Amino acid sequence: MITPYFLENFWGDKNNGFDVLYHNMKHGQISSKELTDFIRERSTIEEAYARSMTKLAKSAGNFSPLGTFAPVWDVFKTSTEKLASCHMELVRKLQELIKEVQKYVEEQAKAHKKTKEEVASTLEAVQNIQTTSQALQKSKEIYNAKTVEQERLRKDGAAQRDVDKAGVKAKKATETYRSFVEKYAAAKSEFEQKMAETAQKFQDIEENHILHMKEIIQSYSRSVDETHIQIGEVHTEFVRNVENTSVDSLVLKLAESKGTGKAEAR
Repeated sequence: MITPYFLENFWGDKNNGFDVLYHNMKHGQISSKELTDFIRERSTIEEAYARSMTKLAKSAGNFSPLGTFAPVWDVFKTSTEKLASCHMELVRKLQELIKEVQKYVEEQAKAHKKTKEEVASTLEAVQNIQTTSQALQKSKEIYNAKTVEQERLRKDGAAQRDVDKAGVKAKKATETYRSFVEKYAAAKSEFEQKMAETAQKFQDIEENHILHMKEIIQSYSRSVDETHIQIGEVHTEFVRNVENTSVDSLVLKLAESKGTGKAEAR
């Protein structure tokens, strides 16, 4: 089991961990779409290359049929057509992969929408503790100010009426402060429970996302690797055909096809 990194690292005084993790989840959709765009661009490049190779093969087939070297162009033409076919096969595989990624993007969007609904109560808990924390800090400052003011009046020998009046304000500030301390304790308890559950939920989502993305990349890698193997086989065949096309065979072919007769003129 993977270490609960999200559970351990997204707390902090400002309680912004939820916001960071939620937006990180949304970034996963961006990554999926960008991966789709990358594969699509690779497919476009491969298709353009395959068409160029097909055009080149046709050119080789239209080269001059005259001369001893002419038969070698058939070797070039056949090999180049096979290379074009290899790249078009990769295009087909990449197009199929794009469909799979697009399906994942759609499923991912639905899953994220569901997750948003499931973590809504955690967002409320985050907002509650943030609001309560600010109110607590403010009530603490008022409490300190009123208490200090009451003590200052007492030390300065102010009229009892003013001291009593300050005392009423200090007492009210104390009660308000105590109330927010209790509210903050309750909000903190709820927040910590929900945030712990949600942090693990977000990590589970990210782990599954990365695993799925890696599977897509592995499929992409296999397709490219298979194409490279096919290209290697075509090249090996090309080299073998060139080696088998000996000087003797080319000269003989010309002699047999263009010969003007074996009998000497009398």
